[in-house]
Amino acid sequence: MRPTRAAWTTLAVLTFVNLLNYVDRLVVPAVGESIKHSELHTTDAQFGALASAFLVVYMCTAPFFGALGDRPGRTRVIGAGVAVWSAATALAGLAGSYAMLLVARATVGIGEAAYAALAPAILADAFPERLRGRIFAIFYAAIPVGSALGYLVGGLMDRHFGWRAAFFVAGAPGLVLAIATAALRDPRIGESDTAAEPATPVPAGFRAYGLLTRNAPYLLTVLGYAAYTFALGGIAVWMPTFLIRVRGVAAVAANTQLGLVLVVTGFVGTFAGGWLADLLRRRTRQAGLWVSGVATLIGAPLAYIALTVPGAHAYWGALIAAEVLLFISTGPINAAIVSDVPAAARAAAMAASILAIHTLGDVPSPWLIGVISDASSLSIAVRIIPVAIGIAGLVWVYAAWRGEHPRERVRARPR
Repeated sequence: MRPTRAAWTTLAVLTFVNLLNYVDRLVVPAVGESIKHSELHTTDAQFGALASAFLVVYMCTAPFFGALGDRPGRTRVIGAGVAVWSAATALAGLAGSYAMLLVARATVGIGEAAYAALAPAILADAFPERLRGRIFAIFYAAIPVGSALGYLVGGLMDRHFGWRAAFFVAGAPGLVLAIATAALRDPRIGESDTAAEPATPVPAGFRAYGLLTRNAPYLLTVLGYAAYTFALGGIAVWMPTFLIRVRGVAAVAANTQLGLVLVVTGFVGTFAGGWLADLLRRRTRQAGLWVSGVATLIGAPLAYIALTVPGAHAYWGALIAAEVLLFISTGPINAAIVSDVPAAARAAAMAASILAIHTLGDVPSPWLIGVISDASSLSIAVRIIPVAIGIAGLVWVYAAWRGEHPRERVRARPR
C-alpha cells in the first residue's frame, strides 16, 4: 500500500517535534561551563547529574505512556507531553538554585517520555515495513539537526544574553508544536502492515511488557542499544566541555564547530543507514542489525583516536568519521525494534527500550564520566566511551547472526 497524505503530514510534524526534543537536550551541555561558574557553583558531578535526573524521570514514566499504545488518541497524548516539557524547559531559566534547576530538568522527562514512546509506533502504523528504514532515517535525522541547534543556540544565547536566556528560547516553540501534534490523525494499530504479517494477540496495557520479555531478538537489540546509548550520552554531555578544557578550543567555537559537525555527519550517517537497511532487507530481515553492528564496530577505534590523539586535524578527522558511522545505526535500530514485535505492542516495545537503554546507558554515563573526571581528569574519563561503542557493535552483530533463518545458516556451512 502507498502511504497517505496524512501519513506524510504526521511524519513532518513528528520530525519537527523530534528536532525540538534534541534542541532542548543539548542546550544544557552548551551552557555547562557558564552554569558551573555562575552563582549556582556546580561541580562536574552535579552538572552530569542534570542530564541523569532528566533521564531517570524520562525512562521511568515512559512505560506508563507505552501502556497507552494500543488505545486511540495517541497524538493528543504526545501534544500534551510537548507542552509539559516546553514549559519545564523555560522554567529552568528561572532557577534560583541548583535544586530548582535539577527539578526543572527532571520535569522535562515527563513530557518527552510521552512523545518518545508513542511517536515511533504511530509512524510504524502509518508506513509499511518496506519503507520504515528510510522513514525512520528522516524522523531521526532531526537528532543531529536538533543537537546542533542546541549547541549553537545555547552557545550564542549564553554569550550574548547569559545561560538563562538559552532555556527561554529552547522552550518557547514547543507550545505551537503541541497544538499541531494534538491535531494529527492517529492511524489505526497495524494499519500499514501487510496481509503476510500475522496478527499476534497482545495483552492489553502493562501486560504487553510480559510478551516482550520472551522475545529474544528484541532483548538483544535493546541490550546493544543500551551500550550504544551509554556512549552517546557521554559524548553529548561532555564533548563541548572536552573541547574547551582538554583541546583548548574557545567556548563559542567549540559549540559552533561541534554543531556543524553534528549536522553534516548526522545527515550523511542517518540517511545512509536507512537506505542501506532498506536495500539489504530484500536479502535478510536482519539488515538493520547487520548494518548497525558492522558500522558501530568500525566506529569504535575511530572514537578512541578522536579522544586521545592531540593533533587538531587528526582528532577532528577521526571524530567526523566516527560520528558518521554511529549515526548509521539510528534509523535501522529503531525500525528493528518496532518491526520485530506485534503491531499492538510497538509503543510498549519503545517504552521498554527507553527504560532499558537509559537505565544502563546515558543515565549513568554522564555522571560516571563526571566522577572519574573529578578523581583524575576529563581526558581519562572519556576513554570509556569507545569501549561502550565496541560492546554495542558486538552485541548487534551477534543478534543479527542469531536471528538469521536456521535453514540459511545450515546452507552456509561447508559439507
